[in-house]
Amino acid sequence: MQLLVLVAEDDTVTRRGLIEVLSVEGFACLQAADGRKACHLFEQHRPNFVCLDVMMPEMNGYEVCRRIRAIDPHVPIIFLTAKGEEADKVVGLELGGDDYIVKPFGVKEVLARMRAVARRCLSSPSGPSPDSTAAFSMHDLEIHPRQLRARRGEHWLDLTLREIKILQLLFVEAGQVVDRNRLMNHAWGQEYLPTSRTLDQHVSQLRKRIEQDPKHPAIIQTVHGIGYRYDSKPEHQ
Repeated sequence: MQLLVLVAEDDTVTRRGLIEVLSVEGFACLQAADGRKACHLFEQHRPNFVCLDVMMPEMNGYEVCRRIRAIDPHVPIIFLTAKGEEADKVVGLELGGDDYIVKPFGVKEVLARMRAVARRCLSSPSGPSPDSTAAFSMHDLEIHPRQLRARRGEHWLDLTLREIKILQLLFVEAGQVVDRNRLMNHAWGQEYLPTSRTLDQHVSQLRKRIEQDPKHPAIIQTVHGIGYRYDSKPEHQ
């Protein structure tokens, strides 16, 4: 399960900030600093959705949107712009934009919009294969990849793509030790080189959210010096 995002933004700081936030969430990112390159990258890679600045050199975001819509009328497009005028929003939405975020924006706002779009992508017929998004259970926790959420009883909690990937691999390899390198390659990708400490920190934070007792985890077991394991049956049984 992998979602590819095209971030087209001419401001370097904003573009890098968006990519950092999306990467932490588990998205793979393409980046473009002008409209012409954005069109080229879209045609070449066909990303799952697009974050598109309105005011860009070479070609503005509205024209990029027109060209993308001529190729794919359904791919989600989120406009990014410093303009807050109602007319600008209407133009973007009429051209086929799905959402509109006005700069400056906060990280929480961006993540909420991205997660909403990601859920649409995961549920669409052209999204990842059904096998990679099927719901599964780990003890009393139900994981729903298409919704980027998990449920315990009546309580729901949001998960990132990366957290979903970690849980999926441990579930598939139930009872087996999954070493750190394999987990990192699966959740981060082979082109990215996180440290073991990065993985351990993610697992620690994930435990705090999904385990009933994080100090005595039932879902993600640590195998010291090697990696992690999920036991389909609790150890005391």
